Amino acid sequence: MNKNPNEPKWECVETVSGDLYSELIRGLLESSGIPVILSQEGAGRSAYHVTVGPLSEVEIIVPSEFREKAKELIDDFFAGRLESQDEDDHQDDSNVESIDQG
Repeated sequence: MNKNPNEPKWECVETVSGDLYSELIRGLLESSGIPVILSQEGAGRSAYHVTVGPLSEVEIIVPSEFREKAKELIDDFFAGRLESQDEDDHQDDSNVESIDQG
């Protein structure tokens, strides 16, 4: 229970396996203005880094007020509905005709 009523309540919105997905999702959420905490069992980050099984699981935790937006972004990420701006720029470049320098 929060001691200070002004402090935000944090909720787990997703659990993923391993650092790769957790760090990608952290970057996605933070770039959208959503604060993120990653929580992993202590043994999962030992000298012998665990990458499979329950010890590799990382919880993605956000303030309750961002819960819905975070879940929507994460769902879009896993569904492949997010495109980078760079991909759009490259598609536009392919439609530009060459200029004859004659």
